Amino acid sequence: MIAQLRNVVLVAHGGAGKTSLAEAVLLQAGVIKRRGHVEDGNTVMDFEPEEIKRQSSISTGLHQYVWNKHVSNIIDTPGDQNFFADTKSCMQGADSAVVVLDVVDGVKVQTEQAWNFAEDLKMPCVIFINKLDRERADFFRAFKDASKCFETKPIALQLPIGSEESFKGVVDLIGNTAYIYNAEGERKETDIPADMKESVEKERETLVENIAETDDELLERYLEGESIPEEDIRAALRKGTLSRSFVPVLCGSAINSIGVDLLMNFINETLPSPIDLGPWKAVDPDSGEEIERAVDPDAPFSALVFKTVTDPYSGRLSIFKIVSGNLGGDGNFYNVNKGSKERFSQLLIVVGKEQKVTSEAGPGAIVAVAKLKDTTTGDTLCSEESKIKFNYIEPLPPLISFAIQPKSTGDEDKIFASLSKILEEDIALKLTRNAETKEILLSGMGQVHIAAAAEKLKRKFNVEVNLNQPKVPYKETIKKKVRVQGKHKKQTGGHGQYGVCWIQLEPLPRGKGFEFVDAIVGGAIPKTYIPAVEKGIIEASQKGILAGFPCIDFRVILDDGSFHAVDSSEMAFKIAGSLAYRKAAEEAQSVLLEPIMDVTITAPDEFMGDIMGDLNSRRGRVLGMDSKDKNQVIRANVPMAEFLTYAPDLNSMTGGRGMFTMELSRYDEVPAQIAQKVIEEIKKDKN
Repeated sequence: MIAQLRNVVLVAHGGAGKTSLAEAVLLQAGVIKRRGHVEDGNTVMDFEPEEIKRQSSISTGLHQYVWNKHVSNIIDTPGDQNFFADTKSCMQGADSAVVVLDVVDGVKVQTEQAWNFAEDLKMPCVIFINKLDRERADFFRAFKDASKCFETKPIALQLPIGSEESFKGVVDLIGNTAYIYNAEGERKETDIPADMKESVEKERETLVENIAETDDELLERYLEGESIPEEDIRAALRKGTLSRSFVPVLCGSAINSIGVDLLMNFINETLPSPIDLGPWKAVDPDSGEEIERAVDPDAPFSALVFKTVTDPYSGRLSIFKIVSGNLGGDGNFYNVNKGSKERFSQLLIVVGKEQKVTSEAGPGAIVAVAKLKDTTTGDTLCSEESKIKFNYIEPLPPLISFAIQPKSTGDEDKIFASLSKILEEDIALKLTRNAETKEILLSGMGQVHIAAAAEKLKRKFNVEVNLNQPKVPYKETIKKKVRVQGKHKKQTGGHGQYGVCWIQLEPLPRGKGFEFVDAIVGGAIPKTYIPAVEKGIIEASQKGILAGFPCIDFRVILDDGSFHAVDSSEMAFKIAGSLAYRKAAEEAQSVLLEPIMDVTITAPDEFMGDIMGDLNSRRGRVLGMDSKDKNQVIRANVPMAEFLTYAPDLNSMTGGRGMFTMELSRYDEVPAQIAQKVIEEIKKDKN
């Protein structure tokens, strides 16, 4: 039944213990018989060689367990900023989130980002303060950190019994009950320790008051001094959690299975089923009108694809959440994004690195099918008779690019074919070919992100690449107006070659491109040869005289010339046009242009001084600054050449709390001193 289904995503900064918690949950539920450890590379969620090497999740893992007659899909996401796009995508397949906090480290950057995205999704959350067995563990310090960082009010449902090495259990404040755990993670009810009774009483009073404030009837009873029954408190707790009036806080140690079973109980009793969150908002793909789709087995089939996994042998696996309707073990559906029909032969449930076949699935279920021809992450699948398109939040644009070169000659085509498959499962990666620099560029969220993709490329497709800093796509232009002659005359036995043209070359405002004006009068050059002159100029301008970069923003006026009745030809005038352009460019004061980027940087106020100073050192020009939530947003123009390595630099400056986006704004003249260095370096590389 839908009411007994839970789709829960684990989110946090890397190292908080998400994967260890998932492992503990699966062990508690009897899905696995032996606990794996991230350090040993034997967990069921982190199985990719790149994850085992880094001892950190780089891709979302999925599994399923049954606990007290409830079926839960658990989604373990990466906590590294390099792989946050995967986290955001897979959060869109969940109904609630467990926010894992390391009791010592507290709220870190990626935890904040995941929390903010959960808010955007209006997703109910619970905080699990983990690692209370660590040295320097302080529950109240971590709780205070959460209260400071999260706008939704945290409320403590539990208090730890002991700390650090002596941490052995928790007190349930609602039930006013203490539990201790043995070395095997088995729970036993016990008396509340005498030294905790006063703090337990105080915290329970605070808890009941906070819960009562979300329910008018309950608040009235509380203010009148009525003793509120436990079942009423728990009912109000669920109501407040689902409405995001507050966020409950639990605690424990995943590695020692302390408090894990209580978290699992909380997931069943308090977090939402798919039906609790109401209908999904969507649009009619034909009219663009906003519509809703109920989470209902009797409604037409619809689903959102939130993850894609590729394998060189088994092909592409599309993982999606069914919103409405039912799906059998085989059949077909319609991909509304691609406008195509898709057929599948098996319905699968993802359990770690494996899949198990299922015969049917209904609303809320997370399932997968293999080898769909057109479907990619973010697509909506539906009945062709009842088309619908769900909103899918795309990842941020890539922050850093590397030029990739095959280590083996002749692997260029293999790079594109193989990387295209990796891009299917990693939507934050972009692959382009720069026509100007002739480089293949792989763009992503950080250096680690790109390096991991290169490792996958080698492992899955046996293609090795070198990662280099990309070349800056400089351009050239002119600053003076000149008039020159281009003459091509060659006499051979038989027909010779003859073409003469006079052109005016003049600069245009930045961004105007190229203009060609035919000002020939009196037939000085026959009409049939004029396109050849233009073609010769265009081809010559693609290789500027300074450093071989394309020339832009100029006008050519063809105003005179001469021809020979026998020896003239299109080729002769094309060569004449080319010669005229090169001669004119030498006289017209050619200069080097560089791409200028529109940059938006978001970071806490405390880092503004360092960021401003750094922008100044990069020849940046600040355009403005605004406040956004707890951060400052800087808008600036910065030369691309100064920004190629900005991602790791900003991360270092802000402790990972800064983010930026950039896009091309325009081309500007490079300062003379810098231009000379660039030209010299390019000429040196060519020699």
